[in-house]
Amino acid sequence: METQIYVDADSCPVKAEVYRVAERFGLKVFVVANAFMNVPRDPDIRLVVVSEGPDEADNWIAERASARDLVVTQDIPLASRCVKVGAAVLSPKGKEFDENSIGMALATRDLKEDLRSFGEMTGGPPPFSQKDKSNFLQAMDRVLVRILKG
Repeated sequence: METQIYVDADSCPVKAEVYRVAERFGLKVFVVANAFMNVPRDPDIRLVVVSEGPDEADNWIAERASARDLVVTQDIPLASRCVKVGAAVLSPKGKEFDENSIGMALATRDLKEDLRSFGEMTGGPPPFSQKDKSNFLQAMDRVLVRILKG
């Protein structure tokens, strides 16, 4: 089975990095979004525009990702669904989600959502930085080497 990369693209800040690394490894990339976006003209990069809806892109990715694939997302529930089928999952900041970390990530997300609903938390995450991009590139390289070695 060929390794593929799935990108939850609507708010992904590392699409260009994914394209470069995928090209180096000779891998297909599926860029999944709710609206049209520009992607490089490359037969190995395919834009998939799903219908409007809160989880349409997530569902498309989760239904196709499998072991030996890489999913790039900052969506914790999607990450959990993909980890369950054995896919490698990276956040755009280079954090790898796996069976050991996804439970805590889900719990933290739920706690923060509860706190926000009670008006306890304001503001979002810190802005995406050059260090985050560097961490992502290192993590993506490491994960793909591991996947491709089997």
